[in-house]
Amino acid sequence: MIRLPPFTAKAAIRIALLALTLFPFTVAAQSWDQLDQQQQRILKPFEPRWSELDEEGRARLLRGAERWQNLNPEQRQIMKKRLQRWQQLTQQQKDAIKERFRKFQDLSPEQKSRVRNAFNRFRSLPADQRRQYRERWKQLTPAQRKRWLQYFRDKRSDDL
Repeated sequence: MIRLPPFTAKAAIRIALLALTLFPFTVAAQSWDQLDQQQQRILKPFEPRWSELDEEGRARLLRGAERWQNLNPEQRQIMKKRLQRWQQLTQQQKDAIKERFRKFQDLSPEQKSRVRNAFNRFRSLPADQRRQYRERWKQLTPAQRKRWLQYFRDKRSDDL
């Protein structure tokens, strides 16, 4: 199993899940036969259980197929790698990621913006520095992490 740094895997999944919510809703087809040929080709792995999926599940898959059609080959390769990483996660890891995403969805637009900005600042750091920060974070106790987060929340509000 490939082990990714927790922040990298989590961030990639958050971004992918966030992207899912930003695309317009596509009405789900009632049957497999109502899909066009390109949709059927892309969604072929889901054909055996298509009729068992609820409308929301079919709509989600159709949105994914639509996005896939609009990706260039390089973007498709990236998405394939992300999917492979997701599939290699344990169910516990997937559930934790989904829970963090749910919590992100519950944030106010301002809070979401701050989270995105902080993530982008972190991503812009050199890889070595990001790795060092991750290692330091892992060494903190839960109480130390809480104090550290509070310190930066307070500092940010002082800067406003």
